[in-house]
Amino acid sequence: MGMDSFWSGIGGLLGPHGPAQTATAHSYAPGDFSIHFFLQLAVILVACRLVGWLGRKFLGQPQVVGEMIAGALLGPSLFGLLLPDLQRAIFPPETRNILYAGAQLGVGLYMFLVGTTLRIDHFKAKAKSAAGVSLAGIVAPFVVAALIMPFLLEMPGLFAPGISRLNATLFMGACIALTAFPMLARIINERGLADSALGTLSLTAGAFDDACSWCVLALVLATFGGGPSVAIIAIGGGLAWGLVVLSFGPRLFAPLAAQVTRQGTMSTGILAITLAAFCTSAFLMDAVGIHAIFGGFILGAVMPRGLFADEIRRKVEPLAVVLLLPMFFTYSGLNTQMNMVNSLPLLGIALLILIASIMAKGGACYLAARLSGEDNRTALGIGALMNSRGLMELIIINIGLQKGIIGPTLFSMLVLMAIVTTMMAGPLFELFYGRQARERGDLGALDLSPSAIK
Repeated sequence: MGMDSFWSGIGGLLGPHGPAQTATAHSYAPGDFSIHFFLQLAVILVACRLVGWLGRKFLGQPQVVGEMIAGALLGPSLFGLLLPDLQRAIFPPETRNILYAGAQLGVGLYMFLVGTTLRIDHFKAKAKSAAGVSLAGIVAPFVVAALIMPFLLEMPGLFAPGISRLNATLFMGACIALTAFPMLARIINERGLADSALGTLSLTAGAFDDACSWCVLALVLATFGGGPSVAIIAIGGGLAWGLVVLSFGPRLFAPLAAQVTRQGTMSTGILAITLAAFCTSAFLMDAVGIHAIFGGFILGAVMPRGLFADEIRRKVEPLAVVLLLPMFFTYSGLNTQMNMVNSLPLLGIALLILIASIMAKGGACYLAARLSGEDNRTALGIGALMNSRGLMELIIINIGLQKGIIGPTLFSMLVLMAIVTTMMAGPLFELFYGRQARERGDLGALDLSPSAIK
């Protein structure tokens, strides 16, 4: 690759990043976008709060699961099916680019906040004992992805035309291997496992699996259809920025943290500097071809702990989680078309993906826990927890859809898999482990109260 090609790739960072949306907005004035945007936000907030409340009240599910379901319900799978004219009037295709930008801001801020809660001590305490569970939770999904890939590639429309079998297998393996670390942390906290060996082991293994899945996704994004210059810019740029943040981030923010400690609160000026740093990090990771969430998460991970991180969460969480993050669920729902799974072969593929995902992740982690010496109930509890995918799964498949790796049909199947496996995690854990542990007094009462970091 010549230098001209390399610099051409650098110069294209601010150029169009396809594929372009088919909808055009030539007939929409600026005021039309704001009219739709505010109405969309109102509908999204009401739907997410209502479905989230119903999920907590009747199903014992955390708020985020209800919001995942609400996002799917607002799309063509239900709202668009029952009231297509009204659904199209509220969410016309011409306005989805605006909704997409808000969704990316929401999920980027969310991952920034998750980074501020990262517990390095969990990893150090149980790294060795969690290695077997983590390795099984990575290897088995990629093996299963390789086994089912011939069936998936035979079905037109699931993957991008011309995608290599290796890239398709890597992407599907990452989707199956993923354990939603924030969702896992939420379940562990509400089930009273935060200080237990089982909780620490599951958190550590989940973190390792998440990191591996995101590394594989970054590799697929860097190599998918872009040529060597795109791959070099993406991988090199991502690694370079990660090293910069990890090396200089703590030192740059230490004086700001000291000022917050002296004042006892975070001033609007320091908050503005922090958010500007977040936007810069998200921009750089998005521009080089990885994704904004990587920039948000890695910056959050180096934020000073203590009052500084507490103040960030206190000031940013309510707006990010209550207002912005539901936009991401809805944008995902608008792309979820369950009616595309409209034949027995497609239904069979959807069930194959669901069963394979459950067995490859939950089953492999169960077996690894048993082999490491855990009793049967504890191993079943670990398998149930590790099978939770949640928001992280929606993020990874949205990236795949936006980058043109997968089609809407496979996207819809993976949304279904994400929702089902996430809803299964808590109840199955209670069935296999939690209920008996509470009867013995080893665990406290459930805490299903709403939480910002979910």
